[in-house]
Parts: sequence; C-alpha cells; structure tokens
Amino acid sequence: MEKKENKGVNLAEFMPLVLRRIVILGAGESGTGAAVLAKKKGFDVFVSDLSTIKDKYKEILERYEIPYEESRHTEEKILNANEVIKSPGIPDKVPIVKKLLLQNTPVISEIEFAGRYTNAKTICITGSNGKTTTAMLTYHILKSAGLNVGLAGNVGESFALQVAEQNYDYYVIELSSFQLDGMFDFRADIAVLLNITPDHLDRYNYEIQNYVDSKMRIIQNQTAADAFIFWNEDPVLKSRIADYRLQIGGKQLPSLYPFALTKGDGAIAYTENKQIIINTPNGNFNMEEDLVALTGIHNLYNSLAAGITSKLLNVKNGNIRRSLSNFRGVEHRLEKVAKVRGVEYINDSKATNVNSTWYALQSMKTPVVLILGGTDKGNDYREIEVLVKEKCRALIYLGVDNSKLHGFFDGKVKQTTEAHSMKEAVSKAYDIAEKGDTVLLSPCCASFDLFNNYEDRGEQFKSCVRKL
Repeated sequence: MEKKENKGVNLAEFMPLVLRRIVILGAGESGTGAAVLAKKKGFDVFVSDLSTIKDKYKEILERYEIPYEESRHTEEKILNANEVIKSPGIPDKVPIVKKLLLQNTPVISEIEFAGRYTNAKTICITGSNGKTTTAMLTYHILKSAGLNVGLAGNVGESFALQVAEQNYDYYVIELSSFQLDGMFDFRADIAVLLNITPDHLDRYNYEIQNYVDSKMRIIQNQTAADAFIFWNEDPVLKSRIADYRLQIGGKQLPSLYPFALTKGDGAIAYTENKQIIINTPNGNFNMEEDLVALTGIHNLYNSLAAGITSKLLNVKNGNIRRSLSNFRGVEHRLEKVAKVRGVEYINDSKATNVNSTWYALQSMKTPVVLILGGTDKGNDYREIEVLVKEKCRALIYLGVDNSKLHGFFDGKVKQTTEAHSMKEAVSKAYDIAEKGDTVLLSPCCASFDLFNNYEDRGEQFKSCVRKL
C-alpha cells in the first residue's frame, strides 16, 4: 500500500474560520494533546476537568498559555463552545455532556480532531482483547524496519500532541470503543479488529449490540483502497461483516484480510505445522511458532495481525522475523514477576474483562491461585467457569464488593477467600500456593474500586511480590 497524498477535503483549511472556540473536557493525555493542537491551529481553547489535573499536564497547558479549570465544569465557559473534544473516559451520561448534546454542540474525540491535521497513513487497532500488544508489536516491527512512525491512542503520547509537534509518515493507533464513539469523519488506512467479546457493557446500557456497533465503527469511511484485517473465526465479526455488506449496497468494502488459527474459510494468515503463514498481494511470510517471543494462543493471533499489517506496508520478511522474535511484550500482560519458594507470580493486571482472563488461564500449565475482582462491568463469568474448575487451586477475590464473585464461584473450587488490599491478596496467595503452582493476578474487572488504574494495580502486585 502506498502512502496517499491526502484523505479527502482538508478540513483544517476551513474549520478554524467557523469553529473558533474549542472546549476540551478532561485534561489527561488525550485532552492536553488536543488542547495543544487546537492552540497551534488558532482556536480559542479552554480546558475543563472535573478532577484535579496532574502537574505534568498543567505544565504543558501553562507553557502553551492555554486557560484551564480543575475540580469543576463552569457551564458558561463550556456551553458556548463551537465544538467540544471529550476525553474517552467521560461517558455521555455526565450532566455537562448531556447539555452539550441537547443543544447540538458537536462532541468529538481527540482522534477525530487530530485526524484533520495529518495526511500520515494510519494503522488503527481495536478489539476487546490484545489491542495494546498488537499495537506495540506492530509499532516495534515498523520502527525497527526504519519507518518514520508514531505510536498513539491508548499507548504512547496522544495522537493530537504528536500531530502538533512531530511529523510522522505513519501512526499506529490503539483505539478503545470509547474513542471510536467520538469518531465520525476519521478514516483508517489500515483497520485491525482483533475480536469482539462482552466488555464495558456498563457504558452501553448492558446491550452487547451497542458495544459491537461501537467496535465496527473502525471501518466506517473506509474505501476500496483501504485494508481491513480481522479475526475470521470470531462469530460476531462474521455476522457483522455480512450485515455490513447488505447495508452498504453496491459500495465496495475495503480489501479484506482475515486471519485465523487454522487455514480455511478465506483466511490469508494462519498457523500450520507449527508455522505462522501469511499470504498477501505484497508477498508471503512464514516463521516457526517456537521462534516467536510472545507465548500463548492469543499472541499468535496478535502476531498474525501485526504480520499482515507489516506485509501490506512492504516491510521485508527479515525485519518482521527479527522483530517477532525479540519483542519483549507489554507490561501488566502475563508479565512474569518473580519465583518465590518454587511458586511463579504473574502479573496480568491488564486483564480487565472475562475473555482476557480466559486467555491467561488457557496458557497456564501448572495449578493456579487466581486473584480476580474489582469493578464489575456486566461480566458473565460462565466463559471461564470450565477453566477455573480445571486449573485453579484457589480463588482470591480482590475488591470492595465481592458478592457477585462469591455467588458464582463459591463451591466450584476447593478454596475461595477475599482480600480488600493488594498486600492482603498477595499474602493470602503466598500462604495458599504450593511449590510448582502459579499465582496469577488476572482480575476480569476494572480496577477503580481499589486502585487508580490497572497500571497501579499491577505495580502494587509486583511491589508486594518482591517483598515476599
């Protein structure tokens, strides 16, 4: 695929003349980056955060002389905006957002805004699970091959800040469903959709179809010149692609590049005889599974998706092979922490949904003491029930309210207990685990009941383990 000269009408030439006032809701990574880009493009910018703004983001806002407020939303300073850029962590049900939508003020994401000001090729990656690993692996391959590439979205610096301050030819962008919800005209040159399993249902009225529709937005606006890479064995994806064909009528879909664990049903990338095999119009690639640095079935899927992307961008096979074999993985995702008294401790704090924990358990080869729990997002634990019964010696429920976990899992494994701090959870795991076991933190849930985020949860786990 060649880099396109542009992506259609350059809205950057016209919008500042019409939309003079931009308000940013949320002053985290994405909000601060969007504020800097808006300031550089000549908008009247104001940033509002209902929480306290971190010092590092205040410093950036002050350096660019961008006015802001924290710990409040002043309506008269927000409701007069021509356009609002909203942090993906802010739901539409927040009162100030509801008022903006009621008066038909456009509310968009940082990704949508930044996309107006770059003609770089965008590789956009989403999925309920694996998107961070796949994004970082793809970035690693492209950067190692010498491409001028940035990493953005849920990882790295914000897309908007990089557009404001850098000049990349390619961006690898990890996209959550929340970011996709605020994208309307943005178009991905290469869209990667890894899988769709129930997640964040509390943000989607507990309707799985609403969440599915959100994920499918990654291919909106794509043309026949673009590429869509997806897991061909995902029943939800198969159904939605068939529906999409009907919806668009005579319009041609983007070029489809399905991958699967086994050959068949149109897959152009798969595994066979312990080999990764990728066949694209740009040539073929194969590599022994045993040489891939990342382990587990889920990482074979991630490697296939990253490999297809790399071939479409004409990366040489030697570069792909070398990068797949030396990639170190993602922190907080099946991260080996230490071996204590013959027990392996693994940090999988990034497993914030049930399907992610399924993959973690599926990869375990020894008896498991599983630490799980947190903020339930509408989880259905039946997906991991068989694996829990088969592999877990004990469960430790880590959360403020563990009633749902007790109700589902009690009596299904030999021992269950609960903890209300990471120190207590690790201490109990230490007492329960036997030589040859694995203590696995793979929570199934969001972290916000006891921790700042999943990174904080994972760091506390590692700290407690290293003190054993």
